[in-house]
Amino acid sequence: MKTYFILFLFFFFGCSSNSKTEYKIVYNVGYDIEADDYEIFIMDMDGSNKKNISNWKGVDWVYHAHKNKIFFISDRDTTHRFYYLYEMDINGQNVRKISKFRLRDSWLDSRKNGQELIVSPHKSVDSVFYLIDLDGKILQKVSTGLPYNSDPCFSPDGKQIVFRGATKKSKREKGFIDELYLINDEGKALKQLTHYPPNDTTAEWYAYKAGTPRWNSKENFISYQSKQNGSYKLFAVTPDGKKQWLLTSSDKEEGWHDWSSDGQWLAVEIFDAGQSQFDIALIDWQTKNMKILTDTTYKYQQAPVFVEIPNK
Repeated sequence: MKTYFILFLFFFFGCSSNSKTEYKIVYNVGYDIEADDYEIFIMDMDGSNKKNISNWKGVDWVYHAHKNKIFFISDRDTTHRFYYLYEMDINGQNVRKISKFRLRDSWLDSRKNGQELIVSPHKSVDSVFYLIDLDGKILQKVSTGLPYNSDPCFSPDGKQIVFRGATKKSKREKGFIDELYLINDEGKALKQLTHYPPNDTTAEWYAYKAGTPRWNSKENFISYQSKQNGSYKLFAVTPDGKKQWLLTSSDKEEGWHDWSSDGQWLAVEIFDAGQSQFDIALIDWQTKNMKILTDTTYKYQQAPVFVEIPNK
């Protein structure tokens, strides 16, 4: 009997340790553009089982997920396009308001196993990043020392923050160029990572020179979108800023994106030069094979985020 019990334990724990994380993808859909209705959808990794999980006639936009918790900004229960932070599960249930202060339209991130979030308060509230807990309590304010900062992203160990920053307050100011910067979690040791080509004049004033950063924890590089030579592509930079390179070779333009926690998958929004159709594509990072997961049911399908499926 002991022999059978030992074999059972070996089989059970062996299978558990080798089990791979399973994912779904959440993304944002321009559901009714005339009504300014943006919904959050979820789908399987092969593009099947698409489902609207936000179901709110307003602006809901997902910017982060930790495990199976989805964090999104929304103007529900408030003035149109005044955003606050909310949380829900992968079924669109257990919706809960987190922040009591207005947020900027910005990506966010988490650390300490999802117990701390870094967010960007609206410019009418503050000009720094906030570290908050899951009840919206401000734990720490992180100043970057720059007039403009947005889209913060933690390093894998949670001790550093990469973000979009600029030496001008607004894109409407002459000379505004957004670059990626790195600071520690106390707001110190500011370092500029990216340097937009000074002779490239193909990007409009409103275009990303350095877009939202995402940190690939497996290979330890930071990816971002940038409009260079007339088109949006994904680029990468090392955390020390010493190496920058073109990350992908797609014939499509590429924008907001996300890495799976194991670094195996890259989900990215792709679009044509005229921006007439936005789709979500999935890239196997080992083989570099790409599959488009969405169709033309909706024009705007953007900013994919990986969410993990709980083990049954």
